[in-house]
Amino acid sequence: MKIFAIPMTSFTSTPLEDIPEIRDALLKGFGSGKTKSIKYRKEQLLQLAYLLKDNHQRFLDALAKDLGRPALETDFTEMTATLGDIYDSYNNVGKWAKDEKAPFSVLWYFMNPTVRKEPKGVVLIIGPFNFPILCLLMPLACALAAGNTVLLKPSELSTAVSDLVAELVPKYFEPGLVRVVQGGIPQTSKLIEYPWGHICYTGSPRVARIIAHAAANTLTPVTFELGGKNPTIVDAKGDLKLAARRILWGRNVNAGQACTAPEYVLVMRSVEEEFIKELQNTYATYYENDPSGSKSFSRIITQEHASRIAHLLSETKGKIVAGGEVDTENKYIAPTIVRDVPPDDSLMSEEIFGPVLSIIPVDNIDEAIAFAHARDKPLAVYIFTSDKKVKEKVIENTSSGAVFVNDVLIHPGATGLPFGGIGLSGYGCMTGKWGFNTFTHFRALLDSPGYLDTLALWPRFPPYTDEKYHKIRSLSAFKLPPRPGNAEAPRRKWGLYALFAMFGAVVAVLGRKVGSVFGSTQE
Repeated sequence: MKIFAIPMTSFTSTPLEDIPEIRDALLKGFGSGKTKSIKYRKEQLLQLAYLLKDNHQRFLDALAKDLGRPALETDFTEMTATLGDIYDSYNNVGKWAKDEKAPFSVLWYFMNPTVRKEPKGVVLIIGPFNFPILCLLMPLACALAAGNTVLLKPSELSTAVSDLVAELVPKYFEPGLVRVVQGGIPQTSKLIEYPWGHICYTGSPRVARIIAHAAANTLTPVTFELGGKNPTIVDAKGDLKLAARRILWGRNVNAGQACTAPEYVLVMRSVEEEFIKELQNTYATYYENDPSGSKSFSRIITQEHASRIAHLLSETKGKIVAGGEVDTENKYIAPTIVRDVPPDDSLMSEEIFGPVLSIIPVDNIDEAIAFAHARDKPLAVYIFTSDKKVKEKVIENTSSGAVFVNDVLIHPGATGLPFGGIGLSGYGCMTGKWGFNTFTHFRALLDSPGYLDTLALWPRFPPYTDEKYHKIRSLSAFKLPPRPGNAEAPRRKWGLYALFAMFGAVVAVLGRKVGSVFGSTQE
């Protein structure tokens, strides 16, 4: 493994005057052309994998310092998923980056229409405090696989992780390939003044709007992962014990500071009491009724965030049936279950981003779907049921970044699936091949031989005549299917059309070969 010898520096906020120089170095690194090599890209993906592997314990310690997060949660929710995504990119980048031939068309075949996969340039990735490995280094892997140079901006709230990333990146990557800018609002504001190949941001809709506005000024494409209030529907035919175990775990991972966490539960009124009892029983086994002393529960990132959650909880009209304890000075909000939460409750006014689970009873699946559908599109919809028709009904009649049946939270780690939002929960994808596509420019390429002017395209040149006009019109004389609404569509001899199409294809293939010879003799 190659380690670059870079002198140790002070990992405080990056001076604003250094940012242009850092960006210029990345522009120069991209301009060198070395990132277009698949071999080079794979080497950098390995470097990233070893960065995580070599410093595994240090990342665990940093997240424990920032969030009080248990090591098991970090390994399960971030390390495993991120390393898996890097491994997937390493194994498949050669295939993903290959040129693709356009679908066959008699009109365009001779020009050899091709889609080239090219990197976008210098990518800016702005990460969150809650899952900095997953949401900072996973898109980094995708951007490197696509052949870009990258500027990372870790969250200023997760200071230990930010310091660690800033320390490690210069040791594992060339200074013209990946750089880190640390700091808060001044640094982010300065960064988004510049045009970038792409901006990838994970965080809140409020900040996303600011970034989107700045990106619009520079015409920079963006990808946003913004979370939202993810609904969970618990059907009367669902396994209530399973649902309670998984939902309570998913709500309280990282003290509820997870964009994919279930925010509220729409439970059928007929099983509400039984479901709440299962939640209470599970609560006792998870935390022995004292989460404050548990080694299995994290803390809120700052006192200000804890105070915000405490205020929402204090204003609820629902009934607290588990937890509810608050200690904002120590950034502690107990895992809390609140039942009979009304639709206009304080707990439904915004994304809680904390360990508070709201229970909302509904009469039937239709009411649950209507409740979820009336709100902003979430990052995920969760369904607990054994009824296939209920699954299909919920999937068909809701919209979200993802849908997960009989489980929660962990779908961003599923290899081969896109991870991203829709509407207020974000747009674009940042994992695997989908992330590779996000950071890739799909460039159209055609190569038009001179002999086509003799064979077919001569009518396009002046002087225009009626004959040329009719020849050009014939190029677009496509045979349409019967018009919609016709009572009796006339029968078509599709077999004969297919035969003509096959004949045309053969002629086109032979024509290209003959034409290439003809063209070379003309030259």
